[in-house]
Amino acid sequence: MSEESLKQAIQTVISEMMDQILKRVLYDDPFSKEKLLAQKPLYAALVPDEIFKGSHFERRFVTPFGNAWEKLAVVAAQEGLGHGEIQRAIHGVVKVGRLSRITEVLNRLEHRPRRGEKRIRPDWTSELAYICQGKGEKIPVTVICDVYAENVQTGERFAFELKAPLPNSDQTKVSKEKILKLYCMEPQLVDAAFYALPYNPYGRRQDYAWSFPARWFNMKEDQVILIGDEFWEKIGGVGTYQAFIQAVNEIGPAYKE
Repeated sequence: MSEESLKQAIQTVISEMMDQILKRVLYDDPFSKEKLLAQKPLYAALVPDEIFKGSHFERRFVTPFGNAWEKLAVVAAQEGLGHGEIQRAIHGVVKVGRLSRITEVLNRLEHRPRRGEKRIRPDWTSELAYICQGKGEKIPVTVICDVYAENVQTGERFAFELKAPLPNSDQTKVSKEKILKLYCMEPQLVDAAFYALPYNPYGRRQDYAWSFPARWFNMKEDQVILIGDEFWEKIGGVGTYQAFIQAVNEIGPAYKE
């Protein structure tokens, strides 16, 4: 895929999403001043309609972008690694002792410590080392990845849990469990798995401060974390994120209007 075809593929994903959003907001489910007045008369009396009109749009804009990120990641994977797909099911086997230790590790991170005990902080390297010591019979396990990609030249396989930049705690717990299972499979069916965020609203990696995923990962140091450029360059190669920004900026003015 050439640079021009990558740009067009990115713009197609964004345009399809925006067209669906605008259809819903402008025609299927438009903002209604009368409905606001009936449901929230106090708010309607005190706050300008334009503010509620904006929030009405925002709620219908943010959710569809979750699916758009996955489609954009596949576009990037096709350009960089050579192959990408959404919701790939990976079927493998994991020792029962490892599954028990995964649950144990997650429970320790989830529950508050008793009085006088220090809260356990996430540490991917030590957690995985402990879990992989688990023994026992092998149990069939299926993990469905948000995004799966393969390097067609080297044969390397990658799985990504791709979440919004400010994910909630429950989402992150599920993602960590899935990634741990992928690393515990025998044989391992992916060469690496990552928890990825499409961009960093805080700027630099060391400044990322959203508390919910920090319950499950050390967002600044864990090697399975990819944020912003790190993710796009891993899946699409150097310059992919900037290509994405440039492609969106080209069509942005028309949608703003």
